Amino acid sequence: MSWLTEHVRPKLRSLLQREVPDNLWTNCESCSQMMLTKELTRKKKVCPHCGHHMRAGAHERMAWTFDDGHYTTIELPSVPADPLHFRDSKRYTDRLKTARSKSNLEDSLLVAHGKIGGHDAVVAVMAFEFMAGTMGSALGEAFLAACRLAILQKAPLIIFTASGGARMQEGVVSLMQMPRTTIGVEMLREAGLPYLVVFTNPTTGGVSASFAMLGDIHIAEPNALIAFAGPRVIRDTVREELPEGFQRSEYLKDHGMVDLIATRDELPALLGRLVGMLSPTKDAPAQKAS
Repeated sequence: MSWLTEHVRPKLRSLLQREVPDNLWTNCESCSQMMLTKELTRKKKVCPHCGHHMRAGAHERMAWTFDDGHYTTIELPSVPADPLHFRDSKRYTDRLKTARSKSNLEDSLLVAHGKIGGHDAVVAVMAFEFMAGTMGSALGEAFLAACRLAILQKAPLIIFTASGGARMQEGVVSLMQMPRTTIGVEMLREAGLPYLVVFTNPTTGGVSASFAMLGDIHIAEPNALIAFAGPRVIRDTVREELPEGFQRSEYLKDHGMVDLIATRDELPALLGRLVGMLSPTKDAPAQKAS
């Protein structure tokens, strides 16, 4: 056997058969361009080719928003795990276990506090990676905890919304979170504290029908879907073709539902300016909103 067969060929074969990691490349769902995942992460998951804003995790948004990426999460109230003992193709408790294992989150809302632009702020981020960011009793309790923390710290509350709506496995318990979260917003207003909403893709269902649409200022990422029912449902109901860009950030801004559209690079500085302008002074009692 020659040295080519014995030594060179095995080395070449090992080089050619080297496995490429599955997550090395990411395909843009908008323009279909491929990009290195590391480069995409560095660009805050915004496609460098078309500017499409991809979905981001709750902890990623926290790190992008707070000064130097420093923030402190809070422990959220516990709730009954399965109030209706619901089961479809799987038990609800099993779905929760799977979602917690995959996301490393307890439920679909993460709450933290820290500095934005040098100012105190409380931030709540909806986690689409946890059962599509659906709203159940745990989210309702977490949102109220965020409101109470903002009042305690006399700080603005900022929420990043991303949700498929109410959580069907909790039925009417999920729907009851709509008035409960609305009460939380009213608590902030009575304390004279700013409440800022940042719409991300998608924000739909019971979330958009409650606390998501009650902000003092509404900011949206580009081309985010913001709706109660999706465009297909509306088109089939009214039996008409919908306007181009219907229910997207730009369309809603043109029609007065969104105040500002900001990219992820622009958001931290924008939020810092707004928090600085709107925050009450610490040595003076907050004034009740008129």
